[in-house]
Amino acid sequence: MIEVKSITKKYGESIAIKDISFSAKKGEIIGLLGPNGAGKTTTLNILTGYLKAIEGTVLINGIDINNEPEKAKANIGYLPDIPPLYPEMTIFEYLKFVAELRGVKKSEINNEADKVMKLTKTETIPDKLIKTLSKGYKQRVGLAQAIIGSPKIIILDEPSSGLDPKQIIEMRDIIKTLGKKHTVILSSHILHEVSTVCDRIIIISKGSIVASGSMDELSERVLAGSKIFVKVKGNFNTVNSAFAKIESASFAVSKNEKNGICDAVFKGTTSEALREKIFDCAAQNGLKLIELTPITMSLEDIFLEVI
Repeated sequence: MIEVKSITKKYGESIAIKDISFSAKKGEIIGLLGPNGAGKTTTLNILTGYLKAIEGTVLINGIDINNEPEKAKANIGYLPDIPPLYPEMTIFEYLKFVAELRGVKKSEINNEADKVMKLTKTETIPDKLIKTLSKGYKQRVGLAQAIIGSPKIIILDEPSSGLDPKQIIEMRDIIKTLGKKHTVILSSHILHEVSTVCDRIIIISKGSIVASGSMDELSERVLAGSKIFVKVKGNFNTVNSAFAKIESASFAVSKNEKNGICDAVFKGTTSEALREKIFDCAAQNGLKLIELTPITMSLEDIFLEVI
């Protein structure tokens, strides 16, 4: 649905982003992370056609956004960091206005506005003036305008900005729902939100991508492989001898004198393959596995490590 090829953007002599490349397919939620000034918003503005890259191309549903901007933008719903709202309009008036701009059939405009208000939980206050809304509700209306008309691609820049904890959880649920049918690109400073809802995470630092992958892949990269904690019941020497037979993995075993349980930490290449080897080894040597848990890093740890 989205293909970004080597985009670069400068402001004067200052490089905002350099050689950014990635792709996103239907039904995938991509998290875009980075410190302030890393180039996240510039990247999103190029994806949506608000800015033009000096190098590289952006394909939206196979359409070059520079060559056919109107056709490409018809596939995009965008919530910028400051929602584009008209304060003198009511919520319902504004959403009908946006639906008309998006080319929704006149006979369907009211139904479309009702649908997105229900999804964003603003259906109980359709006639309220936008200027009287709290920041959290303005953010909801901003999200509603991004998804009206059901665009194939939804791009969200700090969608949880200004929301209270309960509203953040609700926003997270909405994004997960959208991800079932749409391609979603999400930029956020709330790392827990990103790790919870995103299928893949892209981390930008100083205008370049420094890491990309799922949480497991990023964790394994920073840990230089996978690590697994094992708790097994058995004689220390038996456990040590059995685990020594596992190929392509290193381990360290310690003994708990109290209850005859041994703890071990394994390090290997891929977590899934290593888990299978440990399980098979325990079964073949008559060892009772009590716990087998991958050791992972939090997104906060990964973020601080790579930027």
